[in-house]
Formats: sequence, C-alpha cells, structure tokens
Amino acid sequence: MGRRARDRRRQQQQQQRQERGGGGGGGGGDQAGWAGGYPEIVKENELFERYYRELGIVPAGEWDAFMAALREPLPATLRITGYRSHAKEILHCLKEKYFRELQDLEVDGQKVEMPQSLSWYPEELAWHTNLSRKILRKSPQLEKFHQFLVSETECGNISRQEAVSMIPPLLLNVSPHHKILDMCAAPGSKTAQLIEMLHADMNVPFPNGFVIANDVDNKRCYLLVHQAKRLNSPCIMVVNHDASSIPNLQIDVDGRKEILFYDRILCDVPCSCLDQECSVRLQLRIATRGVEQLAEGGRMVYSTCSLNPIENEAVIASLLEKSQGALELADVSSELPGLKRMPGITKWKVMLKDGQWFEEWKDVPSNRQTQIRPTMFPVKDEEKLKTMNLERCLRILPHHQNTGGFFVAVLIKKSPMPWNKRQPKVHQKLPQRTGDTEVTAANSGNGSDCIFGEPTLAENEESKKMQELQNLDTEQSKKEGVCGKFYALDPSFPKMNLLTRTQEGKKRQLYMVSKEIRNVLLNNSEKMKVINTGIKVWSRNSDGEQFGCAFRLAQEGIYTLYPFIHARIVNVCIEDVKILLTQENPFLSKFSSETQKKVKDMAMGSIVLKYDPDPEKPHDLQCPIVLCGWQGKTSLRAFVPKNERLHYLRMMGVEVFKAKRKEEELENKTEEEVQRRLVQTEERMDVEDKEHDSVTKMEAEIGEESSQSPVESSAMEIENKIEDLDQSSKMPTLM
Repeated sequence: MGRRARDRRRQQQQQQRQERGGGGGGGGGDQAGWAGGYPEIVKENELFERYYRELGIVPAGEWDAFMAALREPLPATLRITGYRSHAKEILHCLKEKYFRELQDLEVDGQKVEMPQSLSWYPEELAWHTNLSRKILRKSPQLEKFHQFLVSETECGNISRQEAVSMIPPLLLNVSPHHKILDMCAAPGSKTAQLIEMLHADMNVPFPNGFVIANDVDNKRCYLLVHQAKRLNSPCIMVVNHDASSIPNLQIDVDGRKEILFYDRILCDVPCSCLDQECSVRLQLRIATRGVEQLAEGGRMVYSTCSLNPIENEAVIASLLEKSQGALELADVSSELPGLKRMPGITKWKVMLKDGQWFEEWKDVPSNRQTQIRPTMFPVKDEEKLKTMNLERCLRILPHHQNTGGFFVAVLIKKSPMPWNKRQPKVHQKLPQRTGDTEVTAANSGNGSDCIFGEPTLAENEESKKMQELQNLDTEQSKKEGVCGKFYALDPSFPKMNLLTRTQEGKKRQLYMVSKEIRNVLLNNSEKMKVINTGIKVWSRNSDGEQFGCAFRLAQEGIYTLYPFIHARIVNVCIEDVKILLTQENPFLSKFSSETQKKVKDMAMGSIVLKYDPDPEKPHDLQCPIVLCGWQGKTSLRAFVPKNERLHYLRMMGVEVFKAKRKEEELENKTEEEVQRRLVQTEERMDVEDKEHDSVTKMEAEIGEESSQSPVESSAMEIENKIEDLDQSSKMPTLM
C-alpha cells in the first residue's frame, strides 16, 4: 500500500484523504496541492509488518530499507503537461532558472537536493525533489520557486502528482483516436495525462478520440472538473456514476446506433489497505464492468495504491478465470525502461485484522465466510495458474526509487466476455436527417435538456415543439452568419458542435465539444449524469453587435478556435506581447510600427493576437502564443487570465515575482471552497461581461487611456476569478 494511505488509515482519516485529493478513485496515487501537509503520525504498525513479512513480497535483505522508506515523507513530484507546444519552454525555464537557484541552498540546516527527472517518464517531463510542501511554504529562499509552482499549476502547465500515479496512463499506450473511459477518475491527475495524450499533435484541434471521466462521488466530480478544465480540451466529459454499474452508452455509426466500446480503460480502483474484505468485491465488480465495456483488442489498466495481493493478484486472477480466455495479461516488462518493479506473485495467504491466517478457503469458518471469499485465495490448479501469467503484473516497492507503493496490471481483451457473447448489438436505424430542425432529449440525471443543432428527428416529437426549435435554429443561424463573417470562419468550422448551458434567454457563453463527444451526448442524454463538458470559445457582448459580432473570443478556447479563424488576426512581435501582458490598456502608439499598421483600418472589437517565434533569435521565446485581444478606439489590450499572463511573461524571461502576496493562491483553498467556486450561478458571469463592456464603452466614447497598473492588478483579473466558475450542474445544450 502507499505509505500515506497506510498512515492515514491508522488515523481513521480515509475519507478526509480522499476529499483532499489522495488518489484516483480512492487510491492513494495523486498528491494534494502545493500547500498544507499532514499531521505527524506514529509510523509503527505491528500487524502490518507481520502481514508483509509473512507474505514475502519484499526481497530478502531489503526489509529494513523497505520499512525505512515507508517512514520517510514522500518527495514532492511534479509533471509538466505534455501536449502543449510550449512544454519544452517550461522545462527549459525550470532547468535553467529555478533549479539553478536551488544549488547549494540550505533550509533549516538541510541541504536542498537538486530536483531529478524521473528516468522512466518520457522527455524529462516529470521531476522529483526532497522539498516538502511545508518547506516550500515557509522558506523565504524558496518563495519564488513556490509561487512559480502554484501559478503554473493553476494554468495547467504543471501538475503535482505522485510518481507512481503517473504509471497507469503511460501503460495504456493512448493514441489521439482512442475512445477512453476513466472509471474512478477523481481528483483527476491521471485524467489530465490521458487528455494530454489525446492532444499529442497540437495542430489538430479536434482529435478523433475522447475521454469520459467518471466518479461515484458528486463532490469529487467537481474536483475532477477543476483539474481537467485547466487543459482546455473539447474532448473531455465528466460524468457521475457508480463505476461498478456504469451504463452502456450508444453512438451513431453511419446512421445506426451501436454500443460504445472503449479502446482504452483506466481502472484505478479504491483500495482499503488491510480492510480487504470491504473492498475486494467492489474492486472485482468495477474491473468486471470495465472489461465488459472494453473493445476487442483494447487495453485496460487495473491499478491500486495497495501492495496487498488480495486486492491485486487475487482480483486479476478471478477476472482472468471468469473470462475463460477472453482476457490476457500483457507483458509490459520492456515498457517504461528505467522503472524498477517487482513481478506479480502466485502464492499468498489471507489474514484477518485480528491476525488470524487462512491458507485455503476450506479453512475459513462459516462465521467468517461473509468476509473472506473464495476469490481472495490463490489458484491451486498449477496448469491454470501457469496460463494466467500473473508474474506479468508489476508491483512498485517504495524503497526501490523513493515512491509510494503501487500495483499495476495491463489486460488485453481478445474476444467478448463469455456472458456477453450472445448479447445482441444495438443496430437501431436512426431517422432520416432533414433540414434545419433540432431535437431535445431530456436528461433524467439533472433535469435539463440537450438541444442539438444537427437535425435528428425524434419519432414522437410534438409539432409545436419542433416549430419552436426551427425558429430558434433560424435565429441562431443568422447570428452565426454575422459572427462567421466577422471572424471569417473557415467553411470546415464545426458549428453544430457548439453548446450552451442555458435553455432560455440570450446565450451568454458558447462552448464547444468535439464531434465524438457530441455523438455521445446526442445518443445518451437519458442515461448519463453529465457534470461538465465543453470548452468556452465565445462570450456575449451585452452591447450586442455594436462591435461587429455579438460574441467576443474567450482565451480558454482560443487554441481550439484559432485554426478556423481567418480574419482579425494581428501578428505581434515579442516586445508587443510584453506590453500587452504587463499594461492594462496601452495606447496603440506604444506598439511597434508594424502592429500599428495592421490595426489601423481594423474595426473595433475582439481580435486574435498571434506571436510566432523567430528561429534566428534563439534567445527569444521559441513557442507560438495565441492571445485573445480587444481593439479599442485608441488602444489595444489582451484579455488573458492573470496566471496565464504570468506564465507567458516567465517564459519570456520577465521577472514577475512579488514577495509575500496578500492573498494566497488556490492551493490554500479547501475542497469545499473549490466546490463553492465551481457551482456559482451564471449571475457571476455577468460581472465579467459588465467589466468588459465598461472598458469597451470607455474606449469607444472617450478613447482615454486607463491607469497602467502592473499585471497583478490587471482589470482582466475578473476573468481569472471566474475561470473555473462556469461549470454548471445543468446538462449542456448543443446548439
């Protein structure tokens, strides 16, 4: 088991650990934020030592090192998000600036070790250090580094994640076209990895694959939303179901409804340390449900933060046995070179919490048979055991590379599960598509509706309702036409993938999903409890089309939207970018002559500001940047959240450190505070629009320059505040 899970179990604080982000699906893999820490605890457990000594999981001669590692705090580990084009710039910044400043540094008499990259993680994108959260927070020498970590984490450029928690997504071997299910996803670090893998090619705004991230706990789903939202992907959907009974979904395949089978499934199940009788049956049910929904030839990774074979090899053996050859364990010994691991075991015993041992099911007394089940024991048939290849499982021991304990098994589905072979596939012929009509489909999970822009007629749709939808569609088409001309949207722009989260009145925010996510929404609205999906691409101007289009661009979705925009794009040099990010509303006269020429004859309103690196200037920022901007009568400004501004400035070498800030960053927020921020009503969004409109009115009417406050007091701070508040509990509405 992970050492933190074991310790907190002794304090009867499992639930609190989960709520603070202790691991996907209840497993202890993911780390909490950069703030805080856990109370000192007694690191002695006689029963634990007796159990694992007897099992012989730890190699001979390594027991003392194993126990010593368990008693030491975990090193802080971080991962640079890998799908953004500027990941290399972040890595360069870390190595050349912040890591260098740690050389020869001592804190409280302890020498700070230089961070080391995880040798088995690709492209040096994961690092660990002996710096604890407590040291990071209290040391003045480390405050600049701490602020960097906090700010970059909020931008989604860095993720704090326990090292072993990074393994399952890597072993899934995800490609951008894969349909992925994350069964027990909260708090979301592994989900974020999966999203990054989908977006391996940043030149493709809409990968063919998607991630459906599920968690049984509604509150933890919002932590998951917060984590996934930072990556700004249109290919993620967060749902709220019991993983052991997550419903079959359907998709439209060439006009026919088919059952959705996933190419990749992450099954990071809850684990409960020595209380195996409480969790093993749940783990097996979740794993069974996972392989049922896995496509033939697909790969499922089963993982726990436990070292206990009853929660690991016993579950896998039971799953293999009931599959009757439909599943096999993949040999991943050559994958992740550099990762130290132990093979799975084939022999073990079962022990109760009172220390009583059982070697076989027949030895279990009748009064214990509700707790101890036959599936908890190893397979006795040697031939059957040999075909299972349990040694292909892998177990990570804490002392081998200073990590938490972890177990992983990779399963390949060769054929349908035996109990599914006679199950008929859904081949329901969908109604013919007709003209400009829409259809609503009620979501029983949250009581709101989905309105789909691409026409699919429901068989029993009332004519009155259809007429209302036709009128709505006509109105939307007119507005889309105006904005389409304003931004010169490419004919390939998938306007039918736009969605909104309001049913009545003006749509204040427009979101976008990939066509595959739209397909899932369209065909399963009555089955799914959708918590969140879609990336914000436009926000409404309350002044309507006074500035050419009723909607202005949103930074959150600009990288998704930009490939389809062919007008109102202003290429700027790096000095212009610095002005945009450090001054609130600078006069046009402050920009380069090239930029002034480009905007001279351009109408006021929302614009795209694009920076392209110059290979002949290697010391300048070498990754492209796309920013949302606003051209006023006499000024030009960027509408970018504060942390994202700070990120770009750091990458350009601009010092943005401010000692002893008055307000702590989001790492101080409790789970309840994050939940409260996420479920704010849409009235809060009005504040953003009012802020924007007051600025644009001022520019249009008087053309005066506002005060040039530093980036920390930017007027766009309001966008940063509401960045994570637009996650409505309503079912999204496709336009």
